[in-house]
Amino acid sequence: MCNDRIVSRWAMLGSILIVLFVASVSAVHAQEKSADSKVSKQNPPRGLTSYMGRRVALPMSYHGIPWLNRPERVDEEKPIEMLEQLRLQNGMTICDMGSGDGYYTFKMASLVAPKGRVIAVDIQPEMLQALSKRMQEVKVENIDTVLGELWDPKLEASSLDVVLMVDVYHEFSHPVQMLAAIRKALKPDGVIALVEFRAEDPTVPIKPEHKMTKAQAIKEYRANGFKLVREYDKLPQQHLMFFGRDEEWQPKD
Repeated sequence: MCNDRIVSRWAMLGSILIVLFVASVSAVHAQEKSADSKVSKQNPPRGLTSYMGRRVALPMSYHGIPWLNRPERVDEEKPIEMLEQLRLQNGMTICDMGSGDGYYTFKMASLVAPKGRVIAVDIQPEMLQALSKRMQEVKVENIDTVLGELWDPKLEASSLDVVLMVDVYHEFSHPVQMLAAIRKALKPDGVIALVEFRAEDPTVPIKPEHKMTKAQAIKEYRANGFKLVREYDKLPQQHLMFFGRDEEWQPKD
């Protein structure tokens, strides 16, 4: 009887040791997986300080939200006139790239309602939090917010009719990766609506790195698989250029 108890206790101890070993191995694998995830996030594609002869500007902080909503913006940018050129219709899916707190997001949401949606993408969670708060206040339901990465806007493939970028492209630290992702996200007849302050005009009161010439924009977009399909030159201070996919383009090795 005593021997049976000893054998039973050793068997129980052995089972406990096996369970502890399996748990330990699982914990190690979990730590390795977590470590791999951290390494991936800590080692993104290298950002650029200049691109094709142009200095890349630093993104504006969410502390600049009051400036985004300044009353003077109506006269400086003519938002209604600009949006008319986008030819938005009910049912379209639109992306407001670099949406901030939604200055243009909400205007576009009403133009594509009730069946359309606006995807608001920003890299600063504070911007999207402010946008979401406003959504609740004004009870707008056809806006989706996406927290993007510097190199990845996290957009669904072949899903977008228009990608609006107002004074944001020149801040892309990863222009090649971002344009590749946006190109993939556009529908075959989808377009990028690029709005940038005119660098050709020295009277436009914006820092040089936050302006672009038309020639520079065309050069960069052609290099990344886009072609200029139309433009609008009547805004007070900004270019409005529409770029579609160039299906004959081949990426360089």
